[in-house]
Amino acid sequence: MRQAALVYNPTKVDAAALRDQVARAATTAGWDESLFYETTVEDLGDGVTKQALDAGAAVVLVAGGDGTVRAVSEAMAGSDVPLAIVPSGTGNLLARNLELPLADPGTMIAAAFTGRTHPIDIGQARIRRPDGEVIEKAFVVMAGIGLDAAMIANTNPDLKKSVGWVAYVDGAARSLVGAKPFRVAYQLDQHRVHTARVQSVLFANCGALPAGIALIPDASVADGILDIVIFQPTGWLGWLGVWRKIWWDNSVLRRTRAGRMVLERRGRDQSVRYQQSESAELATAEPQPVELDGDEFGEATRIACTVDHGALLVIVPEGHALADL
Repeated sequence: MRQAALVYNPTKVDAAALRDQVARAATTAGWDESLFYETTVEDLGDGVTKQALDAGAAVVLVAGGDGTVRAVSEAMAGSDVPLAIVPSGTGNLLARNLELPLADPGTMIAAAFTGRTHPIDIGQARIRRPDGEVIEKAFVVMAGIGLDAAMIANTNPDLKKSVGWVAYVDGAARSLVGAKPFRVAYQLDQHRVHTARVQSVLFANCGALPAGIALIPDASVADGILDIVIFQPTGWLGWLGVWRKIWWDNSVLRRTRAGRMVLERRGRDQSVRYQQSESAELATAEPQPVELDGDEFGEATRIACTVDHGALLVIVPEGHALADL
């Protein structure tokens, strides 16, 4: 008989209720008793996920924040075992980009046993520390260096628990006060090296954020391509240009034909630049903060990102539209 495994962050969920839901869904589907694994401060989810795979789990359910989903996905990449995401955290970024039901965990628990699987991409980041140490980590949403990582580091965790993703606004305000551009050298797909003064650079696997914000409207989680976003505003007017581009242009105007015509007639705003590549590498003279899927990962002087096309199998409910992925 097949067995499901649930990996969950006990600080993000009602553990007893969640385990009971999974156990009942497994019984209804005629599966064997499920396996349950809690994450810890020392094991964010990758270690216990490997245990679940070694135990022969036919499907893994993950319930927790974006960091838990990232760690579990990292362990499952290339395993051919499908992952069912039970939205539980603040951002639920991968679930949002897959357009999964965010307010109904029961739907995704049931889908773990009855849904369909779909391959998606997973990013890989190679990070060099200021002392020369190199670490390799996966990401399912995006990796970033610069101001976005500083914003995450400056977000108050208690405020985040109280008001959710809105707490990042406070983190952004704290970070903008002392934000200074820094010079980078970067290379896309082994082409020529470019230099620029930037505030932040993102390497994205997908591009939807909470509150309906389309950070990267053309990003696809299944196209084998990284979307690179380079932020280089000049002064406060430049930051207004960033906000207009992300919120008004991407998230409002692009949704209508008339709005798209307005954008076509408008000149390019250099405060935000978009590029695409299968691989990207960036170096900076001064150490800069790094983040992966909304979690801070210390500082780096170099980051290289690639994408593993279709390396992660995710489960979606029966009848879920997949054409837009």
